Amino acid sequence: MSDDRDELSRLLRTGPFHSALRAALAARGLPLHRVQHRLAARGIKVGVTSLSYWQQGARRPQRAESLKAVRELERILRVPDGSLGRLLAPPGGTATEPPRPTARPYRSLVGVGALMEELLAGMGLPADGGLHTLGHHERVRVGARRELLVRDSEHVVRAHRDGVDRYLAIHHGDPGCDPARVRVRAGENCRTGRVRRHREAGIVVAELLFDTRLRTGDTYVFGYGFEDGTAGPSREYLRGFSYAGGQYMLQVRFDGAAMPVRCVRFSRTGPQAPRAGVADLTPNGLHRSVHLVEQGVRRGILGIGWDWE
Repeated sequence: MSDDRDELSRLLRTGPFHSALRAALAARGLPLHRVQHRLAARGIKVGVTSLSYWQQGARRPQRAESLKAVRELERILRVPDGSLGRLLAPPGGTATEPPRPTARPYRSLVGVGALMEELLAGMGLPADGGLHTLGHHERVRVGARRELLVRDSEHVVRAHRDGVDRYLAIHHGDPGCDPARVRVRAGENCRTGRVRRHREAGIVVAELLFDTRLRTGDTYVFGYGFEDGTAGPSREYLRGFSYAGGQYMLQVRFDGAAMPVRCVRFSRTGPQAPRAGVADLTPNGLHRSVHLVEQGVRRGILGIGWDWE
């Protein structure tokens, strides 16, 4: 725990604001809806989505009411007065700097941040999950109807606080996905907890419960999968990253009856941003698959796309 306190103290000195806020939220163990309620009790109205964007780095408090909320957050989170507010000011300036575009977690990168907050409300989960990802391997299968059939994941994580015993897995289906028919499959070293679904957005959120409570610094390996096959033709698979570091591997395997004419890897800085770093991928003839491996991932989006004809 002393390492967490040292890290929070460092971030309050050096910033950036969103990292310091996220660390302070994690140290207090308060979910965003409870923080919102405490602010409301003090006469300050700030939405859960806004709080989420602040601690993700997607937006920065600018308006007078928002800056007032930051001052109250310092009291709620029990950090020194002014320690968060001063991180919003440029050198020699005041806290009125316009927001800068930054990378956002997966749910925001794919444009479903507010919906995710609705799905997660009341689950009592810490702001950042308490885990750092060391490695993430995903295997996606595309079926004979060109549909995303299955995605399997294996995670290697390290706890940065005591008592972590779960992980939230998010599946965002292709257009036409029926979340009610998507099956969640817990694999190695975990079991399925609560599952929430949003039909209109095609989202399934699954709580994966570990077999143990982790202590700070503990590593853990677990696996899970989503069985879909409910949507129309799939054309890409992407993953958003809110962290830098760790290894990511993505493999996409196609049914022999539905092979694309071209496959590429790409990156994006946001959901509406154009593809960057596009490079052709040649499918393995025997296994009909393509893959990418990224050592030390950067914040943003990585993905593989394909054209059918």
